[in-house]
Formats: sequence, C-alpha cells, structure tokens
Amino acid sequence: MKKYFYSVILLGFWACQPKVAPPEPVLPIPDERQILWQELEYYGFIHFNMNTFSDREWGFGDESPEQFNPTELDARQWAKVASEAGMKGLILTAKHHDGFVLWPSAYTEHSVKNSPWRNGEGDLIQEFVDACREFGLKPGIYYSPWDRNHPDYGKPEYITYMRNQLTELLSNYGEIFEVWFDGANGGDGWYGGANETLRVDKLTYYDWPNTHALVRELQPNAVLFSDAGPDVRWVGNESGFAYETTWSNLFRDSVYAGMPEYAQEWSDGQENGSHWVPAETNVSTRPGWYYHTYEDHKVKTLDQLVGIYYESIGRNTSLLINFPVDTRGLIHEQDEEAVLALATKIEEDFAYNLLGASEIKASSERGKSYETDNLIDQDYESYWTVPDNSSDWELTFDFGKETTFNRLLIQEYTPLGQRVKSFVLEKELDNGWEPIADGTTVGYKRILRFPEQRAERIRLRFLDAKAIPVISEIGIYDAPALLIPPKISREKSGIVTLTSPDEDLELYYSLGADGDEIPYSQPFQIDEAVSLTTFSKDPGSGETSQKSVVTLGKSKALWESADEKIIDENPQTYWTSENNSIEINLGEELDISGFTYYPMQARYPSGFISKYEFQVSRDGKLWKKVSEGEFSNIQNNPVQQEIRFDVEKARFIRLTAIQTVDNQAATFAEVGIITP
Repeated sequence: MKKYFYSVILLGFWACQPKVAPPEPVLPIPDERQILWQELEYYGFIHFNMNTFSDREWGFGDESPEQFNPTELDARQWAKVASEAGMKGLILTAKHHDGFVLWPSAYTEHSVKNSPWRNGEGDLIQEFVDACREFGLKPGIYYSPWDRNHPDYGKPEYITYMRNQLTELLSNYGEIFEVWFDGANGGDGWYGGANETLRVDKLTYYDWPNTHALVRELQPNAVLFSDAGPDVRWVGNESGFAYETTWSNLFRDSVYAGMPEYAQEWSDGQENGSHWVPAETNVSTRPGWYYHTYEDHKVKTLDQLVGIYYESIGRNTSLLINFPVDTRGLIHEQDEEAVLALATKIEEDFAYNLLGASEIKASSERGKSYETDNLIDQDYESYWTVPDNSSDWELTFDFGKETTFNRLLIQEYTPLGQRVKSFVLEKELDNGWEPIADGTTVGYKRILRFPEQRAERIRLRFLDAKAIPVISEIGIYDAPALLIPPKISREKSGIVTLTSPDEDLELYYSLGADGDEIPYSQPFQIDEAVSLTTFSKDPGSGETSQKSVVTLGKSKALWESADEKIIDENPQTYWTSENNSIEINLGEELDISGFTYYPMQARYPSGFISKYEFQVSRDGKLWKKVSEGEFSNIQNNPVQQEIRFDVEKARFIRLTAIQTVDNQAATFAEVGIITP
C-alpha cells in the first residue's frame, strides 16, 4: 500500500530532488485514508431493499419481510456492470429508513432471514462483498440511522441496537472502504405499531463521536460519510453537480448530519475551513433512487451523464452513481447501457494528452528545479511548483504547430493542501494573449470544457492562491463532439417545439413505440398522451445522437386554474398557494389514473409538499379523496413526483398540501394528470 504521511512524502520524493526544499503544507491536509479514497474518483451505489418491492422511495416501516422476493438476484451482475463502467467500488443499502436489513441480523426479525428469498437462508451482504472482490471492486456499506420500523427509535436503547448492527456489518464481511450514513432521520413511522411521529436531536441523539469511534475500531481504513464527514461530506444536492468553487476544507465542528441549512450554507466547503473533508457527489441514473417501472424511459441520457461527470469529478469531488436495481434483482438493461456509454465517452475524451508533444516552460528558475515533466508523467506524487517568494505563477506550452483542443485538466498535489483560488488559460495571438477559459478552485481535479480552440502556444496562469501553487498534473485534450438529442418544449396549447444548439443538425421525432421517424421542420400539435422519441443527425457524417424518450400527457389547452403558472408546461415558473391547495378545471370529463406534481425549481426553493391529499370531482361540488401519502426525499431530490391509483372519472382535480418540508406556504411549479 502507498504511504502518504507527510514525512514519508518528503523522504521519498525529495531524496530524488535534493536541490529544492519542499513547500510548507497549507493546512488542513488529507490523511492517508482520504487520499486513497479520492484516488478512486468514481464508484457506484446500489439502492436495492424493501423499497424496491413496495415501490416507494422511503418505506414506512410496516412492510412484511415476505415482500422481499427477487426472482433473479445476481450481485455478480452488479459488480460486472460497475467494473465494465470503470467504477472502482460499490456501496449497498444494507438498511434504509424502513429498517429492513439485507443480512441475517441477530438483532431484528425485520430481515432477509424471514423472507422467501433463498428460503430465508440468504445473506445479501455476503453475496455483495464476494461479487465486489471477484471483480476487483471495493465494497462499501450504506446504513440509515433512521429506522421507521424499530419500536425503540428515539430512545437510548436504539443506539445500542444501531451499534450492534454496525458491529455485525463491519466485523463479518472483510474490509469496507466507505461507511455511508444518511442525513435523513426522524419523522413519522410505524415504529413497532405505534404509528407516530418521532423527532430526535440530530446533533446529539446518535452520539456520533462514539459511533464513529466504533467504526474506526472495526474498519480503520474506511472513510466515514455524512453531511459532517468526518472524512467525506455530501455535496448538498442529488442532481449530480458540485460547485464552480469547491473547497475540500470544512468547518467540520459546525456541521452535523441532517442540519436543515447544510446544503445552502456549508456544502461547497470553506476556503479557511478547519478540517479536510472533501465532497462526494451522489446522483441516480433515474429520477428516483429505487426502481420504479414507470421510470424505465427516464434513465439519464448520455449528454446528461457526461455533464454530471464534468461537474462532479471535474469540480474536485468524487462521483457516486446509483443503480436502482429492479425487482428481478438486476441492474436494468437501460441503466447498464447508459453507464457503459458514459465510460466509452470519457475514455474518448481523455484518450491523449496533447501536452505530451509540447515544450513546457515554467515562469521561474525555481520552477525548472521542479521538473516540468512532472506535470505530464501521470504520477500524482510528483509535482511542479515555484519559489516561496514568487508571484509569477505561470506555465507556457508550445505545441510546435497549430493544434485543436477543447479541454483543460489540472490537479493540485493535495497532500500539501488545497491552494489555488483562481486561474486562467490563454492562447497566443499575433497581438498578444487571449483568454480561453478560467476557473476558481482546483483541488484534487478540475476540468474545464470550452468551445474548440486552435493555437500553437497556450499559457496557464494561476492568478490567486492561499500559497504557492503545487501542481501534480496538467492535461490539454481534444474531446470528440457529442451529438445530443433535441430539446423538447411544449406549450399549454399542446404545441411541441424541438431545438438544438447546433443549427447544422437534422432533427427527427416519432410518436408511440412503433411510430415512423419524421424529419422535424416546424412545431407540431400533440393533444393526447403519447411517448415522444427524438434524436439528432449529422447530415455530413450520418452519425446520430442517442435517442431521447419522454412521455407527454394530455394537452392542457382546456385547463383552468387559479394561476396559469401551474399549468403552463414550464416547471421553471411557480405559484404559491395561500391555503396550501390548488384546484384545476380540466375542461372535460376524463378517465385519470394518477397525477404529477413538479416542485418549485427556483434557486432558493420553499414550500415543497411533503404530505399530500389528492381529490377528484365530476361537478366541482362533490369531491372524492383518491390518494394521500408523502413525497419522500423531495427536499433533496426535487424532481417531478408521480402518483398512480385506480381509474377515476373527473372534470376537476384538487391537490392539497397537508404538510410542507419547511412549514411554509405550498408552492406548485406544475401539476398534471396521468391517463390510462
């Protein structure tokens, strides 16, 4: 195993370069386990548990173990897909909020040991870690501190129960690389039949210092994840992006798991943070974390996944991509296809570092003592820097001929701390230097995408830093263009428009599963619910984009409501209801089998509905309640919510917020119906 302690770094590296004293570290700096974790960069999440079979995001805790019965479960398939996608590890949801556990725990009956799967003799954790090791992946464990099933939740006895289960998980299955604690905890639940709401002090209830100490004792090499770390922190959203400025430093002692203001105030780190707690970006291949059949056509497209890669790994975080394993117990074919396409694209984008054929010149004599070849040797432990008293921090790259490029990759040598605060990439013109792209923080890895450029000489300047830059790797790449499907927009009238950022592409669409491929020339009308497939084509090469499939509901042309923003087919607009309810006149009597709710999409959202009631009426006077429940995880994953029920006839619908996430007035971005 590589040794990363600072003293070892100095002895090893500087023995080879005795002319130059090493730079002083800028605190805080990572420990050994954090550096090894960051080098993984990219690994997978497996959300597979009771929720897969109850068709929920968050189970209530009253589910029967008999519901857990996958028909073709194959953990080797999970590991094979992850390995082929270039992932370095997998994390499995050993226990989610409903309390059901995937191993035969001695401390609960709410377990696979009482399920039909493997005749009650199965241990999915064992199958999972065996599969990971067979395919060269590091296994990790997700454990929800919240338990909506356990009768002692909220009492001191539950903490003993939780630690007993953690001891089972972390003692019996070999080395675990990451232990993932969810920040969602406390609320209503079954709780052994009490059916009540239990709130806990998230800061003190779990006695995190002693719980963390237990994990350290059992798994000394594992990193611990939560909002507050202590080793790895949440990026603050579940959409797959980190921030333009992302510090690995955090005022860790001011943060705790589940704190309401974490995402807005703490998740991007702090320049002068007291502890090294790098961020992890987590996102699912689908809108939800668990498998739902109705999301089969909502697997993220290649261009969406590529964007996620650049805005997570390319912004100083690791990337944790979730697979919602289906009721068979397999990663669905469409999710597999999506991540394998991503792996192929990323390999193409970074196939060749153009700097390998360039002449590199540093800005100072001291810079020459740190070999500039270190910048392109693919060895993270070697680096280039400048004198302590220098303020001239730049590198010039001469390709020797005009060269095409569109990507910049930079890595800081983080064992000496995160330093860079801003930088700019420039190209040389006849009359001087012209900026191409710029950025703020770098950290472990920063990647910038920009329009295709041509130049013979380019220059990278570090404009501001906490101390002299210490740069491990730099890359310039010419990534092949990615054809993306057209953007679809629809008006309330039912008019559909397709657009593309590239005017030279031909656009096509088809209606229904077997519809003909129609060249797009002008907006077209869609009145009834239909599946719309679109793609782009390069007329020169004949190359086509990935196909995008969306389900469009019935046209809202006849609909009327208190505010048009609710039914304008634009989720970026929203309306706030003073009485937490909205009524819509559909303009005609329809058979409906469900409804959709899009939460507010503004930068500082409020009024997300967490508990709802949905009613229908044929005359606007006599109302019938047809559905009630919760929108689980809507605060962290504010995507369109879909609720289905038995077919009802209705001309009027009413959606009421029984409770909102922040107890503010309910907001509605878009409301729709599902027809049979």
